[in-house]
Amino acid sequence: MERAGFGNLLLKSRTELDLQNEAAVTAFFEKEQPEYVFLAAAKVGGILANSTQPVEFLTENLRIQNNVILGAHQGGARKLLFLGSSCIYPKFAPQPIHESSLLTGALEPTNEAYAIAKIAGITLCRSLAQEYGANFLSVMPTNLYGPNDNFDLKTSHVLPALIRKCHVASVTKSPSLELWGTGSPRREFLHADDLAEACVFLMENYDSPEIINIGVGEDISILELARLVQSVVGYEGEIVFDASKPDGTPRKLLDVSKLHGLGWRHRISLEKGITAVYQQADKGAWVSAIRV
Repeated sequence: MERAGFGNLLLKSRTELDLQNEAAVTAFFEKEQPEYVFLAAAKVGGILANSTQPVEFLTENLRIQNNVILGAHQGGARKLLFLGSSCIYPKFAPQPIHESSLLTGALEPTNEAYAIAKIAGITLCRSLAQEYGANFLSVMPTNLYGPNDNFDLKTSHVLPALIRKCHVASVTKSPSLELWGTGSPRREFLHADDLAEACVFLMENYDSPEIINIGVGEDISILELARLVQSVVGYEGEIVFDASKPDGTPRKLLDVSKLHGLGWRHRISLEKGITAVYQQADKGAWVSAIRV
């Protein structure tokens, strides 16, 4: 935002403003009265975290969304952008996934609670637009990665987990690296900087309560991704898969024709993005953790 020339930014850390605290969020919007709101805050995680903490993923996200969206509306915000997730779509949605696929089939069980929370946020934004004329839009980003990512193996998503595991395996000279699933699921990955640019673009150029996808329009299998990360890291061992562990959704590629039609496309290639993330990461902490 600052690079785009916006200077009057209201940025609060989690310690400064607990978004699950309704009274605190209401007071913030009453005092600051921001014109434009980007709601990116959420409790997120990979298959393991989603599978073992469904109550937290549902309730915490509902609280955050309701407090911020309603607070922004009551505070007179001119526009709000709510970040949903590609997890909202049915497990077996036609590929690439068009925005019209929402609520046309069963969700992926491993992240159902998170998906339902996000669908509730979308519905709230649509309802405010319908009932009160609010200019609140919902965007559905694909899988994200970037600097300062979460590399905790218990809660991280697949790409940062892969980067960490490959690095540790390389440093410890492990002959093989075991990963969950079969390696066959296909995923799409968008760099966080590209997402930020897309969100600013849509805030300036899109005025509709109808959801819109944000992605790159290309996907890669988990096996291909693992080999790409292996190449970037320089790990020379063997990659093996534990097929007894869940794969998750077989494929999740977003139809981004709507976004492309508005004139926006991503800039950062997957290999370039992974290389930058790996170079910037605090890799020393990863190796220290396995020696404790």
